[in-house]
Amino acid sequence: MLRVSIEHYENFPVASWLCPPALRPAVVAIYHFARCADDLADEGDDSPEQRLAALRAYRADLHAVAAAKAPSPRWLRPVFAALGPVIARHRLPLPLLEALLDAFEQDLVKSRYADRAELLDYCRRSADPVGRLLLHLYGIQDADSLRRSDAICSSLQLINFWQDFSRDLPRGRVYAPAGDLARHGLSAEDLLAGRDSPAARALIRELCDWARALMLEGAPLVHRIPGRAGWELRLVVQGGLRILEKIRRMDHASLIHRPRITALDLPFLLLGSLRMRAAEGQA
Repeated sequence: MLRVSIEHYENFPVASWLCPPALRPAVVAIYHFARCADDLADEGDDSPEQRLAALRAYRADLHAVAAAKAPSPRWLRPVFAALGPVIARHRLPLPLLEALLDAFEQDLVKSRYADRAELLDYCRRSADPVGRLLLHLYGIQDADSLRRSDAICSSLQLINFWQDFSRDLPRGRVYAPAGDLARHGLSAEDLLAGRDSPAARALIRELCDWARALMLEGAPLVHRIPGRAGWELRLVVQGGLRILEKIRRMDHASLIHRPRITALDLPFLLLGSLRMRAAEGQA
């Protein structure tokens, strides 16, 4: 997702100055919950079995604070001390927080995806809960808004995949679906070996087109989020589209070059945000 902090969990729009002040503590608490779980799944030298055990313990503490009980003292960060009151105050749906943990656990046991439907099912746990949690804080629960939020969040997750080949492949994770690989005459091993080729670039171009279509499907949601939060969502959408544009400009060579958002992109993000229109599919 759009990186707005030195410290990041890539699927979370970290609370910036645009976030409504009354909601900022809740957004930050959820962010740190996701960030710490992300670290448990990816950082350090623990084995997959040890990571899974840590995530199970983390889930147990989530259940504890949701029941107004004290968490264990094993975590260095006071994640649950902040999250517990937020869950109670805002009546956060626990299944959405658990879904994020499901995704982190899935990354430790699954590294290949057969088709786009299977990958979107992963996004349903790894990304879509973030948007739904934020909509819950904003008091927006209608079905169409939830659908558009899912489209934006899934798109952001996919964009992160196509941006982060150089980070995911060394971990053995191939998020490009096997069906798409086969259609271009490629295999997972070709990507794991970092073999840049016309076929690989054609694959990435097609995957980026898919992510862009999803983003445009969800983009009208920005006009339903009131005030500053709506403008923050505009910047998040534009950040995702900007990464796709950078991948296009490098001729879809993100297998070997990683695009990123810098301060120089801010004018483009602001201009794109101002130009967003309420019509369907306009971003």
